[in-house]
Amino acid sequence: MSTRKDQTFAPAPGRSVLMKLLPYAKPYRRQFLQLTLIMLAFSGSDAGLPLLSKWAIDSYARAEQHEGLFLFSIVCLGFALVRGIAVRWMITTGALIHTGISHDIRRDGFKHLQTLSFSYFDKHAVGWLMSRLTSDTLELSRMFAWGLVDLVDGLGKTIIIALIMLFLEVKLALVVLSVVPVLFLIVIRSQWVTLKKYREVRQANSEMTGGFNEGVQGAVTTRTLTREARALTEFDTLAGHMETVSINAARRAAVYFPLVLLFSTLGSGLVIWLGGDGVIAGTVSYGTLVAFVAYAGSFFTPLQDLAKRFPQLQNARACAERVFSMLETPPDVVDTPTAVELEQSGHLPDFNGNVIFEDVSFHYTPKEPVLTRFSLTIPAGGSVALVGETGAGKTTISSLLCRFYEPVGGRILIDGVDYLDMPVTWLRRHIGIVLQTPHLFSGSVRDNIVYGDLAATDDAVEAAARVVGAHEFIMDCEGGYAFNVGENGARLSVGQRQLISLARVVLAQPKLLILDEATSAIDTETERVVQTAIDRVLKGRTSLVIAHRLSTIRQADEIVLLRQGHILEKGSHRDLIARRGAYYNLYTSQFVEQAETRLLGESS
Repeated sequence: MSTRKDQTFAPAPGRSVLMKLLPYAKPYRRQFLQLTLIMLAFSGSDAGLPLLSKWAIDSYARAEQHEGLFLFSIVCLGFALVRGIAVRWMITTGALIHTGISHDIRRDGFKHLQTLSFSYFDKHAVGWLMSRLTSDTLELSRMFAWGLVDLVDGLGKTIIIALIMLFLEVKLALVVLSVVPVLFLIVIRSQWVTLKKYREVRQANSEMTGGFNEGVQGAVTTRTLTREARALTEFDTLAGHMETVSINAARRAAVYFPLVLLFSTLGSGLVIWLGGDGVIAGTVSYGTLVAFVAYAGSFFTPLQDLAKRFPQLQNARACAERVFSMLETPPDVVDTPTAVELEQSGHLPDFNGNVIFEDVSFHYTPKEPVLTRFSLTIPAGGSVALVGETGAGKTTISSLLCRFYEPVGGRILIDGVDYLDMPVTWLRRHIGIVLQTPHLFSGSVRDNIVYGDLAATDDAVEAAARVVGAHEFIMDCEGGYAFNVGENGARLSVGQRQLISLARVVLAQPKLLILDEATSAIDTETERVVQTAIDRVLKGRTSLVIAHRLSTIRQADEIVLLRQGHILEKGSHRDLIARRGAYYNLYTSQFVEQAETRLLGESS
């Protein structure tokens, strides 16, 4: 289980988080306006209640005119109805904004992930990405919607109450307002320290999510090797770190609320003290004092609510920084202006499949070159096989050809044109790739085959399956082409999954086909079936075959033996055997190993 640190935790640069969120708020501006009006109505009705109390005390209770209290009760009931309706609309509208923004950010996040280069996924674990599109996005959208509710409610209520207090009694109002600058300084002083703590919380959450994801994916390996205790210890370390930083953040945030409560209580106490003297001196009425006591409490309530929300707001800000650090990551592989202009013109050339690697150099890290001035030609309609030890650069060559990565030196030409000047989508539309471990999506057999051409008919899907010899086993499955393959094809054998992935490629009809160790993960008997299907698929197509089992590439037009990114030997199978060089030694040793394995199997 991985315990690596999140290497990209730094806040996203550029505009403030709020400015980055505004485009997501724009589609919901009508709902935001409704929410603002609702909260102002709620704040106004809330601020009006102490005035009603002043009116009742001074006009009726002190004057002993009890018949007016009935009217007071009716007005209070009206205020309660307004508040009830406002709360209902507030919850409904806030939930709409919350879920809508969450949906939009996740949609854009997933869409952006589809554009990022493979190098991005090399550096970031699945759990890291899941954390941003799930928990981080949820926290961000929740606080953006409900945080606005608190902001509008608190700001509106504070302003209304301040105006009413100034209207009722200026001196007492100034006493209450004198506490505000102190509270403002507390907020400014606390926010950066609290934000730092909650950045650590979100980082720990990503690490824990990543550990949980790896634990689930590696459950079979963990049990096979009886390493459950070790896996539990590693996850407990991640969960313990999450617990520690969360407690530290909560402790830091806990300092803020008591300070706000202290100064709020001080303000209310000063009102009672000075207002009481005013009542005794006859300069302040009983009703005014009661209203001021209520207003002093209500005036500081939004600040106290903000103090409670403050840790959540800082947590949401940390979430926003993390989400936008992903959304603002530029892809490494993008269309050049020439490619964009060509695609917009609509005059895309035909893809014939003549490929030339011209002095291509590449590295994943500058200090570890994989290819250095590598040159190779794959003629249109021809087949070239790459063989060599692990790490020789075989898969890197296929990844460069698919433009998952781009050369750091040299050029790759497609039909005589630098492929950097061709649209990426145009290139990949004409390339099919079959991997060593085929990936199937959850769903039916038909859903997985039709992924090669979403507009394909059932007849076309069946025809593709027949070409690769998959139709028979598919019809033996319950439901035939409607059979659910399970997550990543778990209900099928590796060979069956490979045949379905081949059928998917056939349906897409690529001009160039890349086979990356397509038969190395299956048994010898299944290999014959898959190899027969591959031979059918390769007919009439340019192909680049990466093979571990050399017996599968004897018919290739040219075999290239690689060692540490350089071509050691190349030629046809017959020519290379006749030379009795490195390929000959590799082939004969593998032949002997396979013969020994077969004999041992027969004897057992």
